[in-house]
Amino acid sequence: MYRKTYAKIDHNVLTTNIKEIKEKYPDYQYYIGVVKNNAYHHGIKIVNALKEGGINYFAVSSLEEALNLRKYNMDTPILILEPIDLDYVYDCIHNNLAITIEALEDIKVLDKMKFSYPLKIHLKLDTGMNRLGFKNQKDVEQAKKIISENAKLELEGIYSHFATSGITDKEWDNQLEQFLELTKNINLKEIPIVHFGRSLTLVNHKKIDFCNGIRLGIIMYGFSQSKKHPTTFKEKLRESKKHHIQKKLHISETMTENELNLNTAFSLYSTVMSIRKVKKDELIGYNASYKVEEDGYLATIPIGYADGVDKSFETVKIKNNNFPIVADSMDMISVLVDKSIQKGMEVEIFGNQILISEITQKLNTNAYHLFNQIQNRVPRIHITNGEEEEINY
Repeated sequence: MYRKTYAKIDHNVLTTNIKEIKEKYPDYQYYIGVVKNNAYHHGIKIVNALKEGGINYFAVSSLEEALNLRKYNMDTPILILEPIDLDYVYDCIHNNLAITIEALEDIKVLDKMKFSYPLKIHLKLDTGMNRLGFKNQKDVEQAKKIISENAKLELEGIYSHFATSGITDKEWDNQLEQFLELTKNINLKEIPIVHFGRSLTLVNHKKIDFCNGIRLGIIMYGFSQSKKHPTTFKEKLRESKKHHIQKKLHISETMTENELNLNTAFSLYSTVMSIRKVKKDELIGYNASYKVEEDGYLATIPIGYADGVDKSFETVKIKNNNFPIVADSMDMISVLVDKSIQKGMEVEIFGNQILISEITQKLNTNAYHLFNQIQNRVPRIHITNGEEEEINY
């Protein structure tokens, strides 16, 4: 590490999170860890920590991501969630990768191709998102028939994706109904893996009887999705409105609280690079955007909006104290400090003291977006049982 700006990723936390999830939700056969986009920017090296916790299948977005994952784990099966160019199915067979098929014409193309070993296929059904997937029942049945008659094609799974949590709308119920309609002439018990739910629907709904797989995304990284019991008048009013909507729309039973005890593994740090005295009325930063109110000290920190951090983070933590960010640029931020702060001191952007939840509230965003905006030029320090390893992705 040269710049001393880095993210720490605690593998033990991730392993413990998976064990906690499986203990509270033990009724699935396949716990599919979604590690797309470099494992939500934690770094794909975490896959073995997830596997140690109990993940027994991985899911990624693209073939490129799948092949990169194989550098760290050669054994665990992987599903590519986006359709791939069928010219590359041989790479999938060679690397034990299952592919998503979302259209009948692709099955017909595969049926004419020659393979040395079976190709694993998951059929994606469009149950309401209108993004990818089969929408016609007959097409689903014909696809299954073609696969069953070709010894080199293996129907390993059928799945769909819920668009909403289904707490204050009917979409969860509607999509489940559509899934059953599309598969009504298929014996789902004959399909090795049937998966529909994701992190949010895992905790908000009872297990779907015919699903033996669950896709785990943001929940693995420390976000239980549990909502606190309403205490204020506004919260109680919001809860009352929710129950009214559920009753009016005949929404199936949902849960908003759960007992998961999860922790975040991702923390972000930098270092005081420079200290200078500033006087009252001096101007700081691009566009002279901040005017100093009284004599003091200014620290320059080597992290900026190219890394995913800007003035909207508002404060950083140095020596257990909060200090305000008063200017930003592509590679640096400027922070007003006091005379106790010295060059070389560690700066916490978020972690044990400034919680991720605090940052997402300030930015009016969620953890998905926050993780993805911390760019890969920030090295990841992977920690396993106290041992640290730096990886630049």
